[in-house]
Amino acid sequence: MKLVTAIIKPFKMDDVRAALSDIGVQGITVTEVKGFGRQRGHTELYRGAEYVVDFLPKLKLEIAVGDRQVDATIEAIIEAANTGKIGDGKIFVTDMEQVIRIRTGETGEDAI
Repeated sequence: MKLVTAIIKPFKMDDVRAALSDIGVQGITVTEVKGFGRQRGHTELYRGAEYVVDFLPKLKLEIAVGDRQVDATIEAIIEAANTGKIGDGKIFVTDMEQVIRIRTGETGEDAI
């Protein structure tokens, strides 16, 4: 089992959600986050004053999937979130040792 964590631009969320739904992903956790990578933020003008926005709004998606579904999940996120511009985001894949569904006590891939 793997935990796929993706950082994406907020306006791409609907596309990513649809793509994940199409491949059978049933659950996703979404968190609003701020950060920067290579793009290092940008400068904005507000009431005539220029200021630097260091941290850009992003969405963090966490998706628990079985080993057989990892590659399809990654591909779906890449295709749906890609704009071809800097700041499209990153995908991280980590191992999950155990998953337990609280309501039923199911464990492992049955709990995903």
